Amino acid sequence: MIELAISGLLWFAALGCGVMAGVFFAFSGFINAALERAGQVPGILAMNSINETIVRSWFMPIFLGSTLTSLVLAALALGRWQQPGSLAQLAGGVIYVVGMFACTMVFNVPLNNALLAVDPASPGGATVWAHFLDVWTRWNHVRTAASLVATALFIGALLARARS
Repeated sequence: MIELAISGLLWFAALGCGVMAGVFFAFSGFINAALERAGQVPGILAMNSINETIVRSWFMPIFLGSTLTSLVLAALALGRWQQPGSLAQLAGGVIYVVGMFACTMVFNVPLNNALLAVDPASPGGATVWAHFLDVWTRWNHVRTAASLVATALFIGALLARARS
């Protein structure tokens, strides 16, 4: 029964991490460039609207669910080290929790909060906006990569389990 549960968690994690990778890729690939192109005031207003909307969307259950599942999978891998795919399972969990979740909480969320606190039309808004576009996007690249790597590792763990 535990093997079936772990396989289910691996599937959920792989899919959840993949969805998150797609969301983050969209921001890194074109959304932030479009916001920058729109200009300071419309860009800040749009990003603030995105940040307000995203916490009330399907993003949050997937964001939190994939994080919790990845953490559980990493812990389970430590206790079941001899099982096929455990190294990939552990690595996927750690990379996702650190590279996606911790990065989000330590870097991206504070930058979102700084953007929300500034007057979009002010000179201070220009400084915060330029900093936001540079630093937030850089950390978003990290989140994208971590999510993609975790997806691949969880799929690898599933394949290793299927071969055994």
